[in-house]
Amino acid sequence: MEARKLTVDGAFEFTPRVFPDDRGLFVSPFQEAAFAEATGLAAFRVAQSNHSRSRRGVVRGVHFTTTPPGTAKYVYCPQGEVLDIVIDIRVGSPTYGQWDAVLLNPRTFKALYFPVGVGHAFVGLGEESVVSYLLTSPYVAENELAISAFDPALALPIPQEITSVVSDRDRVAPTLSEARAAGLLPVYGECLAVEQTAARVAQGLKETY
Repeated sequence: MEARKLTVDGAFEFTPRVFPDDRGLFVSPFQEAAFAEATGLAAFRVAQSNHSRSRRGVVRGVHFTTTPPGTAKYVYCPQGEVLDIVIDIRVGSPTYGQWDAVLLNPRTFKALYFPVGVGHAFVGLGEESVVSYLLTSPYVAENELAISAFDPALALPIPQEITSVVSDRDRVAPTLSEARAAGLLPVYGECLAVEQTAARVAQGLKETY
């Protein structure tokens, strides 16, 4: 598995080897040893897995989790194709306000690691696209927040030729500057502390078993 640092501090792209044959294919989108070597984190604790299906033009995000408690994500696309975007919204981060985007699909099985506190958005490019998530903490509705994917200050690479389909929640989400003024954004130092603690706990649980 190959790992590549993304523009956003702490975010990574992972590209596994795909083994096709006349029956189909085999691939391992998440490999803990490669993850630990690239990120420097001892382990990735999976507290919940999510699955979403989106038609072409669906824009989900920009979503993030209040920190603490904070959530890290590992994301890949086993069906269709999405443009997946990681946005640094952590106040105090050296890459605050920057983003990176990667095409995810079942040809390359690229996966993205989203560190605690960053924003996540994607655009459905296939007629029907599935996104699979591994999360380090369970979903708690009141901890899940959003900022606008159409904030002109962010200038996310949402294709202009696509008619965007957006949820009511995402349509009224504040801009990055509005969310910061309201004190909603995660703080970089707190995010790093949460991420390191979660990795140590995960490593301890692994050693116990």
